[in-house]
Amino acid sequence: MSTNSNNNASAAGLARPYFGDGTVASDVGFLKRARMELAYFSGYARLKQRTLGGAGVVLRFERVRARQSRRFQPLQSGEITPEFLDRMISALKRWKYDIVAMDEVCRRAVTLPTPNRFVALTFDGGYKDVMTEAYPVLFRHGVPFTIYLPTAFPDGLGEAWWLALDEMIAREPRISLVIDRKERRFATRTTPEKYQAYDFLAGWMRTLPPPELSFAINDLCRRYSVDLAGLSRGASMDWGDLTKLAADPNVTIGSATVNYPVLSSLKDADAQREIAMGKAVAEAAFDRHITHFAYPFGDREAVRRQHVAMAQEIGLASAATAQPAVVEAKGYSNLHALPRVAWDGSERSLRMMRVMLSGMFFAPARSTRTG
Repeated sequence: MSTNSNNNASAAGLARPYFGDGTVASDVGFLKRARMELAYFSGYARLKQRTLGGAGVVLRFERVRARQSRRFQPLQSGEITPEFLDRMISALKRWKYDIVAMDEVCRRAVTLPTPNRFVALTFDGGYKDVMTEAYPVLFRHGVPFTIYLPTAFPDGLGEAWWLALDEMIAREPRISLVIDRKERRFATRTTPEKYQAYDFLAGWMRTLPPPELSFAINDLCRRYSVDLAGLSRGASMDWGDLTKLAADPNVTIGSATVNYPVLSSLKDADAQREIAMGKAVAEAAFDRHITHFAYPFGDREAVRRQHVAMAQEIGLASAATAQPAVVEAKGYSNLHALPRVAWDGSERSLRMMRVMLSGMFFAPARSTRTG
């Protein structure tokens, strides 16, 4: 089991930005950073953008809140600060990117390229701080953005198991549980041990069918006095928050299933039901058609070809992954396996963002796998 903290978000399925060779933003070492700095200052990134930049990029964020001081932060890669969001939007405008809604992403993905490239801002998970911390910044800038909502969470029924796992490992010196009918014990006294335990347990939990996952996390929460329901409710927007956001014409509400399961852990009929029901619940709540969707977690292990076909059959205009690539024009990008770039919250350099947006450090997009 690795003790490298930079692997933990990947294990939990909270995707992070890859730079071509599989390196994520926070793994960028001296030589890699030097290459990126050179690409920025030499103008090479902007030159390569003409051929590799596609029509634009869909950015994926999760939480927006003040930087945390504790040493153990396995989910830090999915967090940005309101200050960074503000600086980023100002920079995107200065760089002459068009900041667009998902409807416009879909239009530009099937038409001829436009002179300006686009960036779309999307937020996964329905977190409360998107309303309290991100929305004031986004509203002040007057830019469109999309929220992908797992509909069980505003009702207080969703289980944010990744947050509960984070909380219990952060405060406990050891964790024990039954895995495959065997008692497993994890030392979690030091920070490296905590990351090692989180990495293993989050990866294991992702493989479980939802009933088994719910049993496992609830059993752990009982053992270690973590209020899973309260933690999940406290981190999530309620319907009142969402109704306020939905009234803003710059806000697109998309769906992200009901319970936010790893779809690859479900039988096909159950996966299709999750996708369809998430869309139906959101449509009933907001009295509007929901045409955009994001696969929960969204990486290659979580999304398979049959899920892409389901999203298309249900009649969604787009279905977003967390697989990093640019969006191509002229119909070359599959709108139901739409790539998105997750920005690692531990990286605060806008120069690095501009180089990343050029597309020069992305591997070619690959299809979702079968099986």
